Amino acid sequence: MTGVLSMPEHIDFEKLENLSENEVARLIEYHDKRYWELGEPEISDEEYDFLTRRLEKLNPDHPLLLRIGAPSVAGTGKVKHKKPMLSLDKAYSLEELLEWAKKYARRPDEKFIIQPKYDGISANFDGSVLATRGDGEEGENITDKMPLIELESVTYKGLLNRPARGEIVIRNDDFKTLYPSIMKKDGKPYKNSRNAVAGIMGLKDISDMRRQNAKLTLVDYEMISEKVIFSEFKERWPSILENLENLPYPMDGLVIKLADDAYSESLGFTAHHPRGQIAFKFSGVRKTTKLLNVEWSFGKNCLTPVAELEPVEIGGITIRHATLHNAQNIKDKDIKIGDFVTVERAGDVIPYVVNAEPGETRKESIIEKCPCCNAELFFDKPELRCTNPDCFETRLQRLLAAVKNIGIERLGEPNIRRMMTKLNVRTLRDIFNLSFDQIMTLDGFKEKSANNLVSEIKTARNTNDFQLLASLNIPGIGKNLAKSILTNYTLDELRKLDVEKLSLIDGVGPERATAIEKELKQQSDFIGELLQCIELSQTKGSSSTELPTICFTGKMPEKRYYYEELAKSRGYSPIDAVTSTLSILVAADTSSGSSKLDKARASGVKVMSLDEWLVSNTENTKNKPVTENKKNDDFMDLPLFSS
Repeated sequence: MTGVLSMPEHIDFEKLENLSENEVARLIEYHDKRYWELGEPEISDEEYDFLTRRLEKLNPDHPLLLRIGAPSVAGTGKVKHKKPMLSLDKAYSLEELLEWAKKYARRPDEKFIIQPKYDGISANFDGSVLATRGDGEEGENITDKMPLIELESVTYKGLLNRPARGEIVIRNDDFKTLYPSIMKKDGKPYKNSRNAVAGIMGLKDISDMRRQNAKLTLVDYEMISEKVIFSEFKERWPSILENLENLPYPMDGLVIKLADDAYSESLGFTAHHPRGQIAFKFSGVRKTTKLLNVEWSFGKNCLTPVAELEPVEIGGITIRHATLHNAQNIKDKDIKIGDFVTVERAGDVIPYVVNAEPGETRKESIIEKCPCCNAELFFDKPELRCTNPDCFETRLQRLLAAVKNIGIERLGEPNIRRMMTKLNVRTLRDIFNLSFDQIMTLDGFKEKSANNLVSEIKTARNTNDFQLLASLNIPGIGKNLAKSILTNYTLDELRKLDVEKLSLIDGVGPERATAIEKELKQQSDFIGELLQCIELSQTKGSSSTELPTICFTGKMPEKRYYYEELAKSRGYSPIDAVTSTLSILVAADTSSGSSKLDKARASGVKVMSLDEWLVSNTENTKNKPVTENKKNDDFMDLPLFSS
């Protein structure tokens, strides 16, 4: 993480959609360091959750999503947990929570347990050793901190002298009464209970804390529980939420579990969380304010409405803008400028308008003309689109998306805007043809940064056909689907297919097939010109696609990516889904009856247990592969950041 601390502190989340997977991952790594290692978070939990959800959308299998974060503590050694302490999947609304419950409820009277999700440090005491959760498999020995810790469990409150698994927190009442007089090493009091817990647990010597009578509490996870059956879940939810939110502990949500432990265990685990449990993140408060105006921002294929609000404070933050999602949402909710709108700042982080009440004066909020080129706008449900193919802002957004897909990471929106304005850049081909001297004429570029960009553009000339296909901005066609399509067809073959044949390709279907055929025809000349200035690697028939494919399923001793790296070293190509062309499915438990196992057997795919697969290969399986941690301190002109 060297150098990352120079990142800008304030984030413009409305520009997040423009960032690549690598850029979002770098942000998460930065804020992980601020939170877990330094104890100095710069963004809220909700904003952090938004980043992880964005990364999950870009790449559901990114290693950062499987990593379990934990605060830096002053421990005395590592402790292997007998039972893993995994993280939980998250729901951000009652609707998401009910979908999860419906998925696993076997009958209307299926019982669920609802417990507080405490905001502290997860820990396990086995009767002799106290250890943090750590990475879920292995934690830090913090037994030396026990003199500060009191246990609260179902039937007991007092010294930590019996096994318990829970969260180390400072009770709200203790923080109010004890901690105003408890000082840090710098002589200042702790700002909040979470920082106090992290700070105290990070001390190698707790004698000063003992002298000041500091007190921590290990709350047993099982101490407080509400039970509800599935058929009554929605009805009882508000009262359960209210009851648990009023408890005297710092919390950042609730934990919902299946009451039947045996059934919950039978559902198994992903690499990150148990399927039989989920965490609900507290929603933000709703406030009513006045809609002053609606601003329309440009995306690569549509215009997006943003509400300009009379400032209102929600959760300690002043809100001036909120998303309105799309034109159809405005129509459905009959939102007009001048209305009084209810705004919620929930798990989605970006505040959004829930509903509207008519104001005294009302003005239409949906525009008819493009705010950039004044062309007629077309309502392509649910979006508004500009009909002018030469609209500057639309071209800019499409070009921005194209350069990211083709692999030119250094170019953000400001520099592309400068290139279009000053150098008359219009397409990817124009960018590939830029010279060093031309780049040097742009504001903000010096010799080193210009050379770096020239080098990156040169590197991007050697690209894959699926990156080129993704860069064409065909609706619904990203890198993953593009790669899947071009596994069976060359780009030339694809350009000759009709809609009927295109629709038969896995993952395409009639709607995408129509869009692909239309765009490939419309952009035929451009594709031909682009092919003249790049070196294209073909996916079909390449060595990477000829490797035998392998898929892993079930809870395994090591994390999933470990086995995938091991498989790569043995000549396999790991994939996430079971298809009829899969070479082998490796299962932690071949008798589990999972959907992947059922599909594999129905498709005639070879199934092996993990032990069988490991034994069948002679390579040493004890040494975990080392993954290079690439660092990049050059944050360029990322559009996410605002001063």
